[in-house]
Amino acid sequence: MSFSISQASTPSHPLAPYGWDGAWADTFAPYAGQGLLPGRVVRVDRGQCDVVTADGVVRADTAFVVPRDPMRIVCTGDWVAVDPDGDPQFVRTLLPRRTAFVRSTSSQRSEGQVLATNIDHIVICVSPAVELDLGRLERFLALAMSSTDGAALLDDGPRTAEHEAHPLVLLTKADLVPDATTLSHLVEDVERIAPGVPVLPVSSATGEGVDVFGAIVGGGTSVLLGISGAGKSTLANTLLGEDVMQVQQAREVDGKGRHTTTTRNLLVLPGGGVLIDTPGLRGVGLWDAEAGVGQVFSEIEELAARCRFHDCGHASEPGCAVTGAIEDGSLSERRLDSYRKLLRENHRIAAKTDARLRTETRREWKRRGAEGRAAMELKRGRTR
Repeated sequence: MSFSISQASTPSHPLAPYGWDGAWADTFAPYAGQGLLPGRVVRVDRGQCDVVTADGVVRADTAFVVPRDPMRIVCTGDWVAVDPDGDPQFVRTLLPRRTAFVRSTSSQRSEGQVLATNIDHIVICVSPAVELDLGRLERFLALAMSSTDGAALLDDGPRTAEHEAHPLVLLTKADLVPDATTLSHLVEDVERIAPGVPVLPVSSATGEGVDVFGAIVGGGTSVLLGISGAGKSTLANTLLGEDVMQVQQAREVDGKGRHTTTTRNLLVLPGGGVLIDTPGLRGVGLWDAEAGVGQVFSEIEELAARCRFHDCGHASEPGCAVTGAIEDGSLSERRLDSYRKLLRENHRIAAKTDARLRTETRREWKRRGAEGRAAMELKRGRTR
């Protein structure tokens, strides 16, 4: 049975459960005229991908889609145009991405790595089996809050609020914290560093919070992110109602998990919505996340706006509202240190990829160095 693109906005279209809608149909219309088929990438490995189309899942080669550009490599969650026939079949083009979650790679070239695309919810999974790492969580949140900016990876123009990915923090394995008061304190700790972000305790073992979480991700596409052992695959199986994703027990000695999930997999939930399960992330480097850092640390940026000097370094300058907040206890030094660290890292990554910014950075370093030497000479003159 064949389906026309005009049927795309109807619930009966076979791609509707995967998120296909009228807007995607309009975007795809020029490729339909070329006889290509729309499909969504459900898995990528070894230069090939599994693409679900109206005629079923096809295995397609990605060689035609600028493989040397890491930002244009086909990714789980992408909508693509594929050959209707051929052996092998090929992905001919990527449709413009609405949103994308991007981190920097560990390579010396500081390239970005796209982990998931066209997502509506970024679900950060944190297990109470290990000590809560607030710095890592702030890093995840900064990237999540920058995901809309990361959508313009194919130079497709600006995005609107309609195409934003909303972060959510899950405290998975909530059954490991039997004391309700302790669990409540953990939730409060996370809420303090995640302004405006929902924080939800869930347990695949007891079912706590699963219905609420299922309702949240029941519309649109969600991606599960976190370190190994955070319970992502177990949670995915719980929502699916069957053991689709392989799981292993976390090590008892330190609560850390083993990397059972090795590829990013797109799964259709029986209650509606699409879920992308990902392997555990060992490192989460920032990539074009200045806007996200500003949102995560919004209280610091609000304080900085009240400093006497607009270029205040928040160290020993007079009239600094930030250091004043640390002195009166309303802002922790850990929070300020984390803010500075993430800003420096993001600026360093940006400087490596932007020649103009590199030049400005060197000029700024020289200016500060000259000011520092001048201040030192002045100080020496006063003490003679």
